[in-house]
Amino acid sequence: MAKLELKGIEKRYGNMAAVSDISLEIASGELVCLLGPSGSGKSTLLRIMGGFEKPTAGSVLIDGVDVTASAPENRPTAMVFQSHALWTHMNVFENIAFGLKLRKLSRAEIARKVDAALDLVGLTGYGKRSPLRLSGGQQQRVAIARCIVLEPKILLMDEPFASLDQHLRERLREEVRNIQRELGITTVFVTHGQDEALAIADRVVVMSVGKINQVGGPADIYAQPQDKFVAGFIGAMNMIDGHVSSGVMDAAGFKVSVPLPDGAATLAVRPEKLAIAARRGDVSASAKITRIVHFGAYRTVEATTDGINRVKIHADTETVLEPGQDIFLDPVHFSVFKDGHDVFRSVSVLR
Repeated sequence: MAKLELKGIEKRYGNMAAVSDISLEIASGELVCLLGPSGSGKSTLLRIMGGFEKPTAGSVLIDGVDVTASAPENRPTAMVFQSHALWTHMNVFENIAFGLKLRKLSRAEIARKVDAALDLVGLTGYGKRSPLRLSGGQQQRVAIARCIVLEPKILLMDEPFASLDQHLRERLREEVRNIQRELGITTVFVTHGQDEALAIADRVVVMSVGKINQVGGPADIYAQPQDKFVAGFIGAMNMIDGHVSSGVMDAAGFKVSVPLPDGAATLAVRPEKLAIAARRGDVSASAKITRIVHFGAYRTVEATTDGINRVKIHADTETVLEPGQDIFLDPVHFSVFKDGHDVFRSVSVLR
């Protein structure tokens, strides 16, 4: 296990900054996900951690040692790439053993370590197989085994499951989490899938346009987004433009008291935090149901407020609801963003 520190990292390509002013500490044994849309700089940052890219400015420290100028092979890190990058002229055992042979370990020691790695990733007995005879999920397990057999202090993973189907991604991410916990290895995992990040990370680093927007635990990131980008990017969110006047925000019929100066603002409410009410309350908005989508244990109700703004509500399966029905909606919990930043968040049920 090792502590990883980034201090003032910047990477420029000509006049374009891929990442800028990134400072981050990752604790020993922690699993951190870098999450963001394409072009947010998360893969560039990961490659800087691994030594595959040199920063224009800033430094990378591992356990307090500056490794900024060190080549990848001279760092206590290992990288799992999106493409499996397995050598097809070698069998599974030889692929995993390659790095150990470069370290000139004995045959017996190599065999012991490779067998242990295969067991850890659930591929015991697959050593003699060609990578071409493996499924995509199995090939990615071999790629993971090839990294962990080197016993790195830090494991770096660059969207390793992006090419796999949803079911297999869900299964492998749980296996990766279990392996990470068993080994206690510091891990940085890049993904653009928010479900993936929220499911496995100790902390999530949300990025956009080369900068960090927010760092926090999955529950905090979801429940308490610090800016408008994070609110809209993480999970489903109803973003309703409105206006504050004399301490009251009017957003598509919702009227909520907010201690903010007058001006334009955005009301952000999760679908599960919009309650369908039997009668109008002080903060309610009238709405008309346009569509109902069933998901087994719950339904997503789509409705319009003021006949224009569309919102989504998560509702139980017991209440009688149908398209065309008039309803009232209460925001149970909400955030208000002004100039893109979180400036007010309700703390109690508004009913």
